[in-house]
Amino acid sequence: MEQNNKEDITPLGGYILAEDPISFNEDCPVIQLKVRNSGDRPIQVGSHFHFFEVNKALQFNRAAAFGKRLNITATTAIRFEPGDEIEVSLIPIGGKQNVYGFNNLVDGWAGKNQVAIDEPVEKTWLHAG
Repeated sequence: MEQNNKEDITPLGGYILAEDPISFNEDCPVIQLKVRNSGDRPIQVGSHFHFFEVNKALQFNRAAAFGKRLNITATTAIRFEPGDEIEVSLIPIGGKQNVYGFNNLVDGWAGKNQVAIDEPVEKTWLHAG
């Protein structure tokens, strides 16, 4: 009797799942930051948003978050309820580390750049260290 493999018995449009768990960002340096929502509304931050530029009601060490994003699965997000303090994991933005848009605080290379790090404070962004 011939034995069928998974491809032969999977219906059209079906899934073939991996045997082992999928891992991501394993070799990226990770930092942990405590973040507090000082606002009166929930704030949601997506997986690839430049964390340095998130809503100004989120209080945390912004300088440490420069050039970094959340270490979560792509297309997911973290929600910060008013008054909540959550510890998040951040990893460096990949590729050429060029960051454009978001809140237009960087609009360029997100490597180490002290001027870009200091600018949000001058623009009355909250900064907690």
